[in-house]
Amino acid sequence: MSSDLPSRPSRRSALKCLAFGGAGTLFVLSGGVLTPVELALAASSKDKAAASVVPLFLQISDSHIGFNKEANPDVAGTLKQTIDYVNAMPIKPALAIHTGDITHLSKPEEFDLAAQLLSGLNPITELHTVPGEHDVTDGPQGEYFKRFGKASDNRGYYSFDHNGVHFIGLVNVLHFAPNALGSLGEDQLSWLESDLKARSSSTPIVVFAHMPMWTIYAPWGWGTGDAGQAMSYLKRFGSVTVLNGHIHQIVSKVEGNVTFHTARSTAFPIPTAGNGPGPVPLTVASDQLPRMLGVTSIKISRHPLAATVSDTTLA
Repeated sequence: MSSDLPSRPSRRSALKCLAFGGAGTLFVLSGGVLTPVELALAASSKDKAAASVVPLFLQISDSHIGFNKEANPDVAGTLKQTIDYVNAMPIKPALAIHTGDITHLSKPEEFDLAAQLLSGLNPITELHTVPGEHDVTDGPQGEYFKRFGKASDNRGYYSFDHNGVHFIGLVNVLHFAPNALGSLGEDQLSWLESDLKARSSSTPIVVFAHMPMWTIYAPWGWGTGDAGQAMSYLKRFGSVTVLNGHIHQIVSKVEGNVTFHTARSTAFPIPTAGNGPGPVPLTVASDQLPRMLGVTSIKISRHPLAATVSDTTLA
């Protein structure tokens, strides 16, 4: 395969590039601080520095299995390419987190296909999830909880420890309304406060939820209304990483010891905040799709996301 994109690539070629732009992000623990590394770089033998790191875990988001519109008629194919990236890594993580919208319409057959595909993550021995709003269209006792509810006693929120890091999965989509902020609710916030009390302030913390845990763009509901209370419980910790999906694009910021990071989708792009008709699947010309996904070349060393999610950007 040529290292450069043709001037007018086919939609099939452009969708291949989607996997480069939306494959996922690895996180490396160094000195108690989690650092994101673009998955495509870590899987490439051309980038020795990225390939040599020991990844702690992988974040994948917004796979939307079941979606088949023009923005990407083969979402299963691009998720499969994401999985192929992980399986090709020279040093592989043991843990993966999916930050929601595994499916598009919460249908049993969509969850079946997603489970089949995700089982192909050969190096992954532990997969943790939180639901997106598309995973719970059938309510809080529906297909998502039948398949993934055990870890949380069917509440959706839970915590676990991995390699000295305390992970907390939160749910902010159960009362989802279009263009409204997500919410955690008093019961979940009370549980979170209690869960954190027993933790030393030197413990690295990873919080993951579907909708952003800070307000990126309120008119489109890109935020969580009561996230401020949750963050107040986390202020005393020396290293906190908050991971979200939902907006299908990378937005990051650092506030004190807290790093916020939203992930790209493996399915399709949506407009940037305030641009276009709303947060809907974005269909672009095939020669524009790689640019909309942050990809200008199949040659990974020219990937523009390297600056966005590399150590330098988030330092």
